[in-house]
Amino acid sequence: MLPTLRPQHAILAVIGLVVATAPAIVQATGLAQQLLGFRLEVQYLLVQHLRLVGSAAFFSIALGIPIGVWLSRKGMRRHAEVIMQVLNIGTTVPTLAKLAIAMLFFGIGTGSAVIGLTIAILMPIARNTCAGLLAVNPYLLDAARGMGMRDSQILWRVEFPNALNVIVTGVRIAVTYATGTAALAFLIGGGGLGELIFTGIDINEPAMMLAGAITTCLLAVLVDLLLYQIQYWVIPRGVNPYRPLRS
Repeated sequence: MLPTLRPQHAILAVIGLVVATAPAIVQATGLAQQLLGFRLEVQYLLVQHLRLVGSAAFFSIALGIPIGVWLSRKGMRRHAEVIMQVLNIGTTVPTLAKLAIAMLFFGIGTGSAVIGLTIAILMPIARNTCAGLLAVNPYLLDAARGMGMRDSQILWRVEFPNALNVIVTGVRIAVTYATGTAALAFLIGGGGLGELIFTGIDINEPAMMLAGAITTCLLAVLVDLLLYQIQYWVIPRGVNPYRPLRS
C-alpha cells in the first residue's frame, strides 16, 4: 500500500518542485531579468494585496462567526438553511460581479473592494461555524448542563472548543480564496497584485503579467500553508484530527 502524504507535506512538495524548476524554465525563456525588473512594483503591490485580504478576512470573521453561532441556537435552527441560502448568493455570484455591485453603491476604491471580498468569503465561515457547533456531541452538552453550567458557559467552554477545528477550516478556506481573488480588486480601483496582471494583459507585456500572476499564486499557497500550520499547532490534540492523541 502506497504511503499517503500529509497536507502540509504535499504543499511543501509542490512549493519545492516549483522553486526547483522555476529558475531553469525562466532562464531558458529569457524572462529572468524581465521578471526581476518588476520586483519593486511587486513589493509595493504585495503590501496593498495583503491589506485587502487582511481587511476582508477581519470583517468576514467578525460577521461570519456571530452569524454561525446565532443560527446554531435552538430557536433559529429551523431558519438556518434558509438564511444560509441567502448568504450563499454571495458565493454563487461571480466575484467580479460582486465587486462591480459594491462599486455601484460605494464608489471606486479600496473600500468597495474590501466589501466585495468580505461578501464573497462570508459564507464558508458562517456555515462552518454553524455546522461545527451543531456537530458537538449532545452527550457533552447534557453533561455540562448536569454540572450546572449556564448556556453561555456551555457555548464557550464546551461547544466552541469542540467546534474549533471546523470553524478554523472555514476561515482557512475563506482567506485562501480571498488571497487569490483579490487580484480582481484592481478592476474597481482597489489596487493589489492584479494591477500587474491586468496591466500586463492590456499592454501585451507577458513579463509584467507573470510577475503579478506568479506572486499571487505563491502567496495563496503560502497563506494556506501558514493557516494550516496555525490550525495544526493551536487546536488541541483531542479535537484536532490532524494531531491524533498519542497512544
